[in-house]
Amino acid sequence: MDEDILVVGKGPSEVEIDIMTPIDPNKSPKVHIPALNHIGLWVDDIHLAVEQLTKDGVQFTPGGIRKGASGHNVAFIHPKSAVGVLVELVQAPPEVIAANK
Repeated sequence: MDEDILVVGKGPSEVEIDIMTPIDPNKSPKVHIPALNHIGLWVDDIHLAVEQLTKDGVQFTPGGIRKGASGHNVAFIHPKSAVGVLVELVQAPPEVIAANK
C-alpha cells in the first residue's frame, strides 16, 4: 500500500490520520475495501477495554494486544463486530490520559 500520514493538532491533542491506497488492488491488505478501512481510537486501559469488550461478545482479530507501528500497544476489533470496519484500539500515552481528565 501507499500511505501518507497527516497530523492535526499539537501535543496530547494531536490526531494522526493515515491515508492509504492500494498499490495493487487485487492483493491484500485491501485498504480500499471498505472505503473506510480502519479507525484507531485511544483508550485509557487497553487490557481492560479488550477484556470488557470480549465479555460483551465483541470479536478481535488474531494476535491479541501487541505493539503497533507507532510503538503503542494496540488490539484490533474484527470487522464482523464493527459494521465491516476494522477498529484499532490504541493504548493512550499517560499525557493524553491526563490531558483528557
